[in-house]
Amino acid sequence: QVQLVESGGGLVQPGGSLRLSCAASGFKKDYSGIGWFRQAPGKDREGVSCISSNDGSTYYQDSVKGRFTISRDNAKNTVYLQMNTLKPEDTAVYYCAADLNMVTVQDMCVMAYKLGRTWGQGTQVTVSS
Repeated sequence: QVQLVESGGGLVQPGGSLRLSCAASGFKKDYSGIGWFRQAPGKDREGVSCISSNDGSTYYQDSVKGRFTISRDNAKNTVYLQMNTLKPEDTAVYYCAADLNMVTVQDMCVMAYKLGRTWGQGTQVTVSS
């Protein structure tokens, strides 16, 4: 059974940090790209950061550049999102997603929804004082 399981969300004050984890399992074919998306109440889902499983290339949404870092541990089949200097506007449900046939990391992240994409259940991140 293909599965993506997120963890690490929570409540943090503005300026604080969180690290999200996404553990992948059950893939019969290696996924080519994996990334983080988020959806705030009343807003569309958007790509935050994506990473290629092949060459490690990364993509970041402009609003998180310099604050968030995506990384992967291939041995553990786990992808991380280190989030620093968090802002109230980062508040959202964060979803991990994997594509089997990614073209580029930018394409993956820009396309909020794609046929065949595997999604995790989501983890809530709330930035508030």
